[in-house]
Amino acid sequence: MSVDFPFTKTNLDGYLKALAKEYRKRSGGVRAEIILIGGASVLINYGFRELTYDVDAYYSAPGVMKEAINAVRDTLGLPNGWLNSDFKNTNSFTPRLAQYSEYYRTYSNVLEIRTIRAEYLIAMKLVSGRKYKKDLSDIVGILYEQSRAGKPITYEAVDKAVINLYGSWDKINEFSRSLLMAALETDDLERMFVEQIQSEAEAREAVLEIDKKYPNYIREDNINDVIEKALAKKKKERDSEAR
Repeated sequence: MSVDFPFTKTNLDGYLKALAKEYRKRSGGVRAEIILIGGASVLINYGFRELTYDVDAYYSAPGVMKEAINAVRDTLGLPNGWLNSDFKNTNSFTPRLAQYSEYYRTYSNVLEIRTIRAEYLIAMKLVSGRKYKKDLSDIVGILYEQSRAGKPITYEAVDKAVINLYGSWDKINEFSRSLLMAALETDDLERMFVEQIQSEAEAREAVLEIDKKYPNYIREDNINDVIEKALAKKKKERDSEAR
């Protein structure tokens, strides 16, 4: 998918309506279900996210649905793979997601859209734990909005979600765990959210610089270490210039 194509809550709603119509024509009215995952689920449920560049989904009727997805792409000029299930190849995927999803909306009386509940979104983001993406700021943002709405999320709720989805905390790195605990303990989630957004922007910049100099050097299993070393080097350079 092109990283230059932004999806907002409003335009995503329009694309899903179009998808339902295309799917209905091809399926003969057989009902189907799509579970929006990750950034798209955050976008629909919370206000701190204005857009996402990834519409990850878990869906049934894969053959007919894929045809409908491609038809919407061609008709509306969307990027290839504008709605995709690529996340099934990541560590955060588990088929148990369907069990813990919740109803969002039905389009054209045939396509049911579901999303992921707050504590389960946090569990998924903890497993992803990418410092250069919005995984960690999404965790803080969810906790912040839930708190403001008078529905704070506890560690016990997150722990239950992690166990229900993944069976244990083994997939979650120490940095993500530490950030979660800090977020649950702070009395200023708004400030922490802003700081995390800034941290992710710096990490993204570091990744782009390294990838430009050393193509194919960064891998999923070393990216967090690479980012940490790059940011530590930049901090040392800034401190040296300040002296």
